[in-house]
Formats: sequence, structure tokens, C-alpha cells
Amino acid sequence: MTHRFHPTVLREYDIRGIIGETLGPDDARAIGRGFATLLREAGGQKVAVGYDGRVSSPMLEHALVEGLTASGCDVVRVGMGPTPMLYYAEASAEDVHGGIQITGSHNPANYNGFKMVFQGRPFFGADIQLLGDLAARGAWANGTGSIEVHEILDDYVERLLQGLAGIDPGALAGIKVGWDAGNGAAGPALEKLAARLPGEHHLLFTEVDGNFPNHHPDPTVEANLADLKALVAAKQLDFGVAFDGDGDRIGAIDGQGRVIWGDQLLMIYAEDVLKSHPGATVIADVKASRALFDRVAECGGRPLMWKTGHSLIKSKMKEVSSPLAGEMSGHVFFADSYYGFDDALYAGVRLLAASARLGKSVTQLRGEMPAMLNTPELRFQVDESRKFAAIGEIAQRIAESDAVADTTDGVRVTTDDGWWLLRASNTQDVLVARAESDSEEGLARLLAQIDEQLALSGLERGESVGH
Repeated sequence: MTHRFHPTVLREYDIRGIIGETLGPDDARAIGRGFATLLREAGGQKVAVGYDGRVSSPMLEHALVEGLTASGCDVVRVGMGPTPMLYYAEASAEDVHGGIQITGSHNPANYNGFKMVFQGRPFFGADIQLLGDLAARGAWANGTGSIEVHEILDDYVERLLQGLAGIDPGALAGIKVGWDAGNGAAGPALEKLAARLPGEHHLLFTEVDGNFPNHHPDPTVEANLADLKALVAAKQLDFGVAFDGDGDRIGAIDGQGRVIWGDQLLMIYAEDVLKSHPGATVIADVKASRALFDRVAECGGRPLMWKTGHSLIKSKMKEVSSPLAGEMSGHVFFADSYYGFDDALYAGVRLLAASARLGKSVTQLRGEMPAMLNTPELRFQVDESRKFAAIGEIAQRIAESDAVADTTDGVRVTTDDGWWLLRASNTQDVLVARAESDSEEGLARLLAQIDEQLALSGLERGESVGH
């Protein structure tokens, strides 16, 4: 028996598709069979399986479990919850060797997919392509695995609360926070967590609904933070936190309703973490502000710019023993006293902790940051066959000029005006551009340089497209 996946489904960091069009139960079964085959070859046996709140998730979970057990792996079903709860199930149990979360993350409601952990490391890139190869050949192990159900939500919430270890609860007694779960999978965990946190907490949209009736669960798009901003203003809260659909990415606003972007959150976390880990390496992706890298150095840390993508960042953290990393997209990774995976609920707890330890409100911390003018991520369609080639051409031209460039991931050029970036998305047929300056004129010059490079490769920065 063999299986062929739709060509768009096996992606760089995870597996994702449109239910009923490019992804269905047969794919889930084949993923289970392939993953179990690879895990058993590596000496593993037990896999934790979780799923998010999408309408199609229980169906895919059922088929995935069938596939895993048919290839001889034992399954621990942890049920519906955020992706980091599944990561916790895998990281905290000695006898669990892999984990799979069924989630469409922040994609529209008709999408779904799979995020995977393999013996404590991210499962991505070539690993995912191998699943396709095994399926095409039907080269799966056979066996009969067992199934057990493990209610893990309370243990997980207990672990999240340890993010406040060592802080006098009195220091946070007067804090007032708004939280927006966006009808995503983090809702039930958030309700249990907020009930036990010091201070006053106001919750929005904690009921899990895979149709996302209130707003799309992507906190990196400012329009999706409108409800949270209204709540913070109406109740005069200190700050607000929002989650994406599967709870692994955080968005935040301060008490004045200003967005605290991913790299700005990392500035706050870095100041806190570097107090207890002096000289440590802090990693951020190539889209992050120069202000962040400068701030890490000011606080005595070693800033490291790395490739965009949660799997790539997690791998780099292990390699250089970094206690903290993050991305513009709101993935934040703590490995100082946590497991090094991206967990937005834990990041929310750590924002409370950082404010208490640094003795400043989140609004004050945001207000002290340098005012930089930057573009959002500008994403525009480029043919799949052309996107990497175009970046290669641009890198070649920049290398032959006297420009200062970093080619860790795409091309990031630093000038007197600031910096600009062009990179190819690993997950879509788009190029991503971003620029940052301390003046409007400087930003205009940087964007002109981006347009010039695109034109030399026969491309133009057309209408920006969504995620």
C-alpha cells in the first residue's frame, strides 16, 4: 500500500493543507505510519498526540492515531489543547519519544496541519520530505501499538505557574491584565491559568470555536488586536496579551494600547533573563529590529541573528546553549528554566515576571524603547520556481558591491539609513521585504533600494499578500 501527498502539503517547518482539497484522513494515516516507522528505527516507541480546536481536528487525530499504532508505536492521547501543551507532554515524560500536534496554527478555518517533535528535537525540512518518500514507497513498519489517554491540562498549567517562581505575589497583587484567546485552543488552559495568577485578569473569547467567530487568531496583525485594545482601554488595564490559534505565538499591547511587537517583547525578556544569565547568547530572526540586537549587547548578552522559522531557531538554541530566543512572528523560546519550545501562555506569565523583577510597568518598558520607523512584513507573490533564484541574484549583486550585508537568511543590508531585508518564504510562494530607519526619508531610501534590486531581477513589489 502506498500514498501520495498533495505537492503543497509537505512544507519546511510543518505539514499544512486545506481540508477536503489537499489534506484529509488518508494523509493523516500516512503521516502516522511514516513517523512511527522512523521513530521505531531510532529506538523510540511512544508518541504523544494532541489537537487544536479546529472543526476537522478530531477526524485527523483519529486517523493519525490509527497510522501510528498500525506501524507499532504506542500512543498517549492528550486531547484538545494548545500546541505547547503537546510539547510539554513530550518534553516532561521520560518514556515519551515523540509528539504530534494537529493544528492549522493561524491559517484560515478550512486549513489544518501537523507540528512534530522527534526525540526532543524539531522534526522539519528533510525529515518531513522523508515522510513523503516512505509513503510513496509504502515502506512502513507494521505492528500493533497500544493507546492510552492522559489528562495533562492541570499538570501543564501547574508548570506554567512556575514562571513566577521566586517572585513575591504581593509585587503583582495590583496588576491588571487583559487576555484574548481568540477562540483558539489556548482558551481552557488560559481560564485555569488566570484563575491562579496574582492580580486581576479579564479574559476574551476563551470558548474554543474552530470557526473563529470574533476575529482571526493571528496576533501579529494589528487589526486582530482591536478587541483587546478596547478591553485594556475600558478597564484601564496594565497591558494585554493575545494568542494565535494554537497558542504558540504571543501578541501584546501596553496600557496605552501600543503594540509590543515580537522583537520588542524580546527586548523586555532579554533584560530580565540576562540578569540571571550574564553573557548569554540571545537569538532573534533576521526580521528583528536593530534596536533589539543593540539592547541585548547593552544588557551584557551576545546577540545572534538567525534564520526565520521556529524549527530552525529551536535547533540553533540547542547548538549554542541559548537561554532565550524569539521571532518577529511572536514565537518566543525560553530555555533558562523552561524547555526551549515556543509557548505563548508561558511567555505571558514571563511578561508578568519580567515587569515584577525589573520593577517597571510593561507600559514604561515599552515607552523606554527607541522610536524606530519600520515597515510591517511586506509579502508579495513570486513564482515558486523563481523566489530562491531571485534572492540568489540579489545576494550576488550585493556581494559585488561595497554594501554591508548579512546573508544568514535572504539578504539583510545595513546602511547609514538603517537596514533592509529581502528573503524567500519557506512556506509560501512569496518574497518578504522589511526595512527600518530612524527617519521617514531614510525609510524611503531603503525601500527604493529594495525596489531597485527587485527590478534588476525582473520583479516588483506588488500588492502585499497575507500569511
